Amino acid sequence: LQTDSMVRYYIGVDVGTHSVRAGLVDGDGVIHRTAEEKITILHPKSNYYMQSSSEIWRKCCLVVKVNVMCNVDSSDVHGIGFDATCSLVVLDTQFKPLSVSDTKNEDYNIIMWMDHRAMEQAEFINNTKHEALKFVGGKISLEMQPPKLLWLKQMLPDCWKKAGHFFDLSDFLTFKCTGSLSRSSCSVTCKWLYSAYHGWDDGFWTLIGLGDLIEDNYAKIGDKVLAPGTAVKDGLTHTSALEMGLVGGTAVATSMLDAHCGGLGCLGLNGSMMDDKLQLTECLAMICGTSSCHMAISKDPVFVPGVWGPYNSAMIPHLWLSEGGQTAAGKLVDHIISTHPANSELQKLAHGRGTDIYSCLNDVLADHVKDSGHDIDELSRDIHMQPDHHGNRSPLANPSLTGALCGLTLDTSLQQLACLYLATMQSLACGSRHIVDTMEKHGHKIKAIFMCGGLTKNQLFVQIHSNVMDRPVILSRESETVLLGGAILAACASPHFTSIQEAMGKMCCPGDIIQPIQHLHEFYEKKYTVFLQMIKNQQGYQQIMRK
Repeated sequence: LQTDSMVRYYIGVDVGTHSVRAGLVDGDGVIHRTAEEKITILHPKSNYYMQSSSEIWRKCCLVVKVNVMCNVDSSDVHGIGFDATCSLVVLDTQFKPLSVSDTKNEDYNIIMWMDHRAMEQAEFINNTKHEALKFVGGKISLEMQPPKLLWLKQMLPDCWKKAGHFFDLSDFLTFKCTGSLSRSSCSVTCKWLYSAYHGWDDGFWTLIGLGDLIEDNYAKIGDKVLAPGTAVKDGLTHTSALEMGLVGGTAVATSMLDAHCGGLGCLGLNGSMMDDKLQLTECLAMICGTSSCHMAISKDPVFVPGVWGPYNSAMIPHLWLSEGGQTAAGKLVDHIISTHPANSELQKLAHGRGTDIYSCLNDVLADHVKDSGHDIDELSRDIHMQPDHHGNRSPLANPSLTGALCGLTLDTSLQQLACLYLATMQSLACGSRHIVDTMEKHGHKIKAIFMCGGLTKNQLFVQIHSNVMDRPVILSRESETVLLGGAILAACASPHFTSIQEAMGKMCCPGDIIQPIQHLHEFYEKKYTVFLQMIKNQQGYQQIMRK
């Protein structure tokens, strides 16, 4: 850790699905320290996932003050930036939490991004065919906020009547820091159908039955919208500074959604692949965590059915964003492992070796092909998965789709679990290729994948994606790329950088480049053909049973 009095640090805070993380980053993009605190998920019944904004704020303060700022002079920190999942925070007129379920537990006032209770409301909104829907790939997702708001109004009228403020989680965090009710153009454009050109659309909200949100110039959902990285109000309030161990007035950046923040950290690496100079519009940022997001940039709007956007200036100023994704990525991998009969054996093996379960499974696969002359990838030749266990976000935009698995036997061994784990990662890679193929069909041109997120710590996961998508995968020098993105926002809000692009250029540095293994090309073409056929079969089964 540098102690030079001239050093400038920036703090990035990332609120993910399962934890709050923070990182201390210098002006060259070097991450000097990170820390993490777990957060609670309340899952009372199928499709309901809730969290507590009070707990999340406490954990944000704890992770910064106790961990990141330990033995750091607070005057050396020149900005803080937040990102979070696209979860809906509900507060009353006095900014106190309101319960978002019939549990009446007021502390659990967040409907999480992965909560699928609003399926009927999403379908109703899509049936309106309002022109605003063309900017979310033609269909609104039940992960977005309008369906959740409509659910609250219809199903919890008392909550709706008492509610004074609805925030995206990342905007709630900047409010707690500064007292400002401003919103980020990233969150409201991508998840609330706000237009960077025209603002809020009265006709849309009235048509879907939420016209009461128009009152007082949309005060409940945001009457002031700022670009990501813009300094918010007067910075940290005295109270929030004490809670975080920072100096009052420290710059607070307008926030971003978590995946988009990872996109900043990834796409700042463009131009770093070998000797080639890539255009930013030829790069895909892929953020791989509990879910996955696929971010493509264009100079002009590109409309892709089943892919969210195009959004203007939602991630990088003056550029359009198309956002694909998979609702369950890391969550699906963990589900396959945790529900398998050999999971307990795997846990004991990992504990005995002092390593993680994924490294153990990779070793099991490597031992399986040792001295055989075959590649690990080929162990799944007869096992195929369709990975939409929690619906399809992109490019089919069908939350009712479910997963499928072909090639099961009576084998319950650890080796069979390893092969299922392999097939799961391959199916996720095929899903990513399906998204990219659809993007390219409608006008994008993707030459390289810039990848970040927790799943990139698994080298096999990264290599499989390179193989399936037949493109190089570029990783960042810093593995915590989402935290780097938060620090880029913080730097932009400070007096020391004038734009997000300047901060990206200064703070992003490339790491490893993973190339596709060419002799596996034919194998993966066959796997992808099976993948597409499984989708058709799955859709056919739905049609047969619904006749």
